[in-house]
Order: sequence, then structure tokens, then C-alpha cells
Amino acid sequence: MANTKSAKKANRVIGRRMAVNKARRTGMRSTWRGVEEAIVAGDHKTAEAALRKAEAATMKAVAKGVVHKNLGSRKVSRLAKRVGALSGAKKR
Repeated sequence: MANTKSAKKANRVIGRRMAVNKARRTGMRSTWRGVEEAIVAGDHKTAEAALRKAEAATMKAVAKGVVHKNLGSRKVSRLAKRVGALSGAKKR
């Protein structure tokens, strides 16, 4: 338990930041799920649109310090690879 005034304030600030970061992380993961659902459905146009949204949300979370930059880059890269493979399967 915090005893000093500054420690109590720090706890309040931490609580607010955790709530904001959790909301950002949840929103980012929701965009990832949107891409996954479009890939499973086999809808290339929807998958590309969802990928653009997911990339924007992920990179914004990286910029805000919610997730590590390597995690963001890795996830976007893997999703883009799967969306690209989906377009290759459609053309053949």
C-alpha cells in the first residue's frame, strides 16, 4: 500500500494508463482477428482492407509503447504474408 502522497498519485496514474493501454491492446487484437476471419473466409479484398486497418492500429500501439516494435512488425509481416498467399491462390 502506498504511504506517501506521491506514491498514491503514482498508483492513480498507473491505473489510468493501464486502462488506456488495455483498450489500445484489445482494439489492436480485434483488428488482427478481422484479418484472420477474412483470410479464413477467402475474401481477398476484405482481407486487404482489414490488413491496412490492422497495420495502422498495430503501428500506433507500437508508437504509444503498448507493445514492442518487433512484435508489431512480426505480426503485420505474418498477416501480410498470409493475405498475399490468399491473392496468389485466387489467381491460379
